[in-house]
Amino acid sequence: MIDVLVVDDDFRVAEINAKYVGKVPGFRVTARAHSAAQALAAVERRAIDLVLLDHYLPDLTGLELVHRMREQGHGTDVIMITAASDVTTVQQAMRLGALHYLVKPFTFAALRTRLDSYAALRRTVDRVGGRGLTGQEQVDRIFGALRTSPAPSAPGLPSGHSEPTTDLICGVLHHADQPLSAHEVAARTGLSRSTAQRYLRHLEQAGRLRLSLKYGDTGRPEHRYAWVAP
Repeated sequence: MIDVLVVDDDFRVAEINAKYVGKVPGFRVTARAHSAAQALAAVERRAIDLVLLDHYLPDLTGLELVHRMREQGHGTDVIMITAASDVTTVQQAMRLGALHYLVKPFTFAALRTRLDSYAALRRTVDRVGGRGLTGQEQVDRIFGALRTSPAPSAPGLPSGHSEPTTDLICGVLHHADQPLSAHEVAARTGLSRSTAQRYLRHLEQAGRLRLSLKYGDTGRPEHRYAWVAP
């Protein structure tokens, strides 16, 4: 089994990511962390094969955490899973040895593709290393194991929608004690209002949410959404 540490400052996102990892054969989540300090402690406490790492953490950035891990002699493999998509951050992640970089929001299929390629890399390294071969062909096999093809959208979701974001919004509404507006959902999930509104509209049309209108003294009525129990 490949032991995984999930690092994300958002407890709900970390839980969703951990559940997705648990669906992939050969992988298991052995620890979760919500800060760089917790992540370092987890790596020091037990053997971790792979870290799924968010960049935006409360005490250090994800890349600063990787640098700290390397300074302390931890060669744990890293896959970045973050909303940070600027070129500078991506380049720095590559230079620090991140094996993959997955931008939020993403689908379960996209995550599974990266995990499957990581498992293939480990098998290839074990196979080539066991024979003691170091020629160009064997090197190409190792680097080629990380290649991935774009993952399709999850079945039943419109193009541009992801399972983790859908689950995140559903979780917020499921635990809310009253209907929420798109603005309130955005604030609780960290998404933009337009993204929250797009997902809410789809979930309402799919029958998973109930739409109601709240009328004020002036202006247009506010759309509010409530969870519909299955």
